Amino acid sequence: MKTRKLAILLALLAVLTLITACGAGGALRGPADAAEITAFEQAKRMLFELQTYRAIATVEYRSNKGSNTYETVQHARITGEYRIEVTAPEAVAGSITTSDGRQIHQFNNRVNGRVSLMVQETPERSEIFLTSFIRNYKQSEEVSISVADMDEGVRTVLEATIPGNHPYLSMARLWVDNSTMLPVKLVIFDADGAERIVVTYHVFEYNVILDDGLFAI
Repeated sequence: MKTRKLAILLALLAVLTLITACGAGGALRGPADAAEITAFEQAKRMLFELQTYRAIATVEYRSNKGSNTYETVQHARITGEYRIEVTAPEAVAGSITTSDGRQIHQFNNRVNGRVSLMVQETPERSEIFLTSFIRNYKQSEEVSISVADMDEGVRTVLEATIPGNHPYLSMARLWVDNSTMLPVKLVIFDADGAERIVVTYHVFEYNVILDDGLFAI
């Protein structure tokens, strides 16, 4: 009886899951067995239980005219505070943006007598943080269960709608490694399905202690 129920559940999930092709992570498919459903539940639990993270990540912005790529170190809390430092390319290395949840400042730690500038939040910056994806995922009305087979192993793929009417930021997908339950890639798409921002995680530390000073000027 349990085997039959599982077969029915898998069939329903295969019908409901959005099967598409995505250059950032290969073709998506529905879960093939109970282990992949369990991995999805574990990935979702990882997101819902995340309070803080530290990551070393490559962030690529793509436009119709080309792309710009940055190496970054990110610190963030689910409550909204964040800090992002650009470490490459050399021309912008040392640039830091911090948010204490109320105000956002930018400065460069390589400049003597640094000057801090207060700036406005932009979706192009805020949406690259995993904490933003989590908030969007929780608010998304439709949630699909997708799996991607990649050279590095099987990935669970979660999808979230980005609120608002930004012309280039419409939907996000997160790839989670089934063996480690850590994020490996976050891709943000425009309304036409083109990849606009690709965040690739090289190091990801989950629920680390982050000092308040990281987010202060």
